Amino acid sequence: MNSKIPDELVERAYQGKSTKEDALLLLEVPPFELFRFADELRALAVGDTVTYVVNRNINFTSRCVGTCGFCAFRDDNGYLLSLEEIMAKVREAKQAKATEVCIQGGLLPDVGLDFYLGIVEAVKAEFPEMHIHAFSPMEVYHASRISGIKVNEALSKLKRSGLDTMPGTAAEILSDRVRKIICPSKLRTAEWVEVVRQAHSAGIPTTATMMYGHVETPEERIEHILTIREIQKETGGITEFVPLPFMPYNNPIGEKMIREGKYTTPGLNDLKVYSISRILLHGHVDNIQASWVKLGKKLAQFALHCGANDLGGTLMEESISRLAGASNGESITVEELEWMIHGAGRIPKERTTLYRGVHELASRNNRRIAGCGASE
Repeated sequence: MNSKIPDELVERAYQGKSTKEDALLLLEVPPFELFRFADELRALAVGDTVTYVVNRNINFTSRCVGTCGFCAFRDDNGYLLSLEEIMAKVREAKQAKATEVCIQGGLLPDVGLDFYLGIVEAVKAEFPEMHIHAFSPMEVYHASRISGIKVNEALSKLKRSGLDTMPGTAAEILSDRVRKIICPSKLRTAEWVEVVRQAHSAGIPTTATMMYGHVETPEERIEHILTIREIQKETGGITEFVPLPFMPYNNPIGEKMIREGKYTTPGLNDLKVYSISRILLHGHVDNIQASWVKLGKKLAQFALHCGANDLGGTLMEESISRLAGASNGESITVEELEWMIHGAGRIPKERTTLYRGVHELASRNNRRIAGCGASE
């Protein structure tokens, strides 16, 4: 390891005991030394395989009673899909050989848990093998309050109805100072943590996300990641960590930033976030996902050398980021994902939501792709 990184810091990282002070120091080392260190830990944790999932996003409504200042998706006069319309999208996902449907939506007024149970039960009735990755901690919290039941009871009902995993979204930055600014009506940090812990207790694994690049400080980003680490040490229920750069377009928080001359995070800073995430979570959360939607395909590819080992999903329909200014597309083919992975010098592998293998490669043209990638 480069002498610019102290030996004792390196040792703590290998032991999974990196501190907030370690992370702040690492932000000051030359970027490519940081990237190299994160890449070493990635190789140790997961080897040279880069995974992806064949999935479909289904956003069932754009209506929402929330007041999040970063949202460009909410529309008081927006759409609400019927159950049959949702199922039509699930059927399309099945025809495209998706193994997962990711179902989320805005917070509907006076709509309780039965609405969510109905979606899950309908999907499982027709496609019992389809993995349902659905409903953020905020959605579960909201539905339980509307229904007048405890969160753990709501989670138990969702599990019995067929919910497999939950997206760890609505996390934004786990700092109440930040949340009061960007999402004052959203659940507080301790409430988000408690919903996730209870999901794990109910046998529902979750992902974990961090939306960064708005009003938070570097220290608050680090504290967020360390909070995720503490949850994982307690429950072991987090499957992946997904840093998500903030899209500052078409929303109040972003418009204020732009008036002040601030825009999206510089690409170098994005890569630092991925590297710090890998280092702080080493030995606890093995999978760090690079979002091709948020980063763009080329920067996501480079993130595979900065600690990331997963490129997320094919999505088929991604509208939330697009409305906030992301311009990298709403879907991607398996062939292009594998091309990107080969081009980064890595080995592609389709996975399930729980990071179990599906096939060695999903594309039928993997030999041609591998040959082209290897020759560049």
